[in-house]
Amino acid sequence: MSVVLFTLGGTIAMAGVGPGEKAVVTRLTGAELVAAVPGLDTVGEELDVRDALAVPSADLTYRRLLDVVDAASRAVAEGATGVVVTQGTDTLEETAHLADLVWPHAAPLVFTGAMRNPTLAGADGPANLLAAVRVAASAEARDLGVLVVANDEIHAARWVRKTHSTSTATFASPNAGPLGHVVEGRVRLLTRPPRHAPLPPVDPARLDATRVALHTVTFDDDGWLLDGLADRRHGLVVAGYGVGHVPSALAPVLGALTERMPVVLTSRTGAGPVLRHTYGAVGSETDLQRRGLVNGGLLDPYKAVVLLRTLLAAGAGRDEVAAAFARHG
Repeated sequence: MSVVLFTLGGTIAMAGVGPGEKAVVTRLTGAELVAAVPGLDTVGEELDVRDALAVPSADLTYRRLLDVVDAASRAVAEGATGVVVTQGTDTLEETAHLADLVWPHAAPLVFTGAMRNPTLAGADGPANLLAAVRVAASAEARDLGVLVVANDEIHAARWVRKTHSTSTATFASPNAGPLGHVVEGRVRLLTRPPRHAPLPPVDPARLDATRVALHTVTFDDDGWLLDGLADRRHGLVVAGYGVGHVPSALAPVLGALTERMPVVLTSRTGAGPVLRHTYGAVGSETDLQRRGLVNGGLLDPYKAVVLLRTLLAAGAGRDEVAAAFARHG
């Protein structure tokens, strides 16, 4: 049995570019990453290292990520105990969520990365990689879907967020907290949330052709950025104020858009739900739902974009979109 490691670049794999240079670029191979991690030989599973894509996480796409998930799925089908993916942290909350939507296996698929590159004192990559491999090899982590492991914390992909631009404790799950921790080399699960059934496979070409916009509502927003949106995009996620509110002038604009595309209402706050029936003014959550907006529940705007785009690429209509957000949100 083995744990398979797919490397995708990012800070965890960066090194200096030359004497006197301060900027770093992706350089380290998977073998070099593993060589820098003491204690991997104590995990109890052979590590199968596969270099996949040496790109910054900003250059990952749905197609590229799903290719990695397909390769991870084949590895599990061939007998791997679990899979680890290393990548840049900038888009990790979105890539892990996309993987979680389609991952069909009981075997863990674990994402990790680093905030401090290997040229810095206190680089966190080796510790994060070791913890991720321990989780991927652990029987306790089975049937939890896709996980994100960093700073010795284990997070569910559907709840985790990057909350700080530089801190090594950047990954958190504001609505749920971590599922567990890695303590003295042991995986300790504190809770086991039920999994959602995976979405049906989606043709990557259809994903490429399906585009979803995100509009963050700002102070005194008049909605001019939404002009002509329905001619350019297939769906819209709105990051509203607080519990799901927008300026009253924006409400009819969003209502008109629902006649041409699914529009999902989320909160821009970073934690907490969109309410359903507490406020009744024009632009409130009740008013917007009456106009046809889909309630995004607890999903943050970025994860809502991933879910909506995946659903629309599979041909989902408004009712199917609403049902899916009721489940996942």
